[in-house]
Amino acid sequence: QVQLVESGGGLVQAGESLTLSCAPSGRTFRLYDMGWFRQPPGKEREFVASIYWSSGTTSYADSVKGRFTISRDYARSTVYLVMNSLKPEDTAIYYCNVLQRGAPLLDWGQGTQVTVSS
Repeated sequence: QVQLVESGGGLVQAGESLTLSCAPSGRTFRLYDMGWFRQPPGKEREFVASIYWSSGTTSYADSVKGRFTISRDYARSTVYLVMNSLKPEDTAIYYCNVLQRGAPLLDWGQGTQVTVSS
């Protein structure tokens, strides 16, 4: 099974930006729908954003709409999440996953920690 590796997290101040990356270790996944999810401290994992390979259509959680942008580099089989105007409530471990009919398909990876200080 392909494994996904998330990177790019860190500690930033409110209002700053970060770009997360998600790449496979193993075979490529150019033809799959992809999503970003996050798990805030003490809370359940939640949907953040998705992108569909056939149409390029993107979708966002209301809490990040207008601030976050999901994109993909087909040649590199990499999915990105550009996060602008970060808020303390964006603090979470961020994960990516392949989507099948809108639901995460693969086992979750390690994720990447994003911490936003006020």
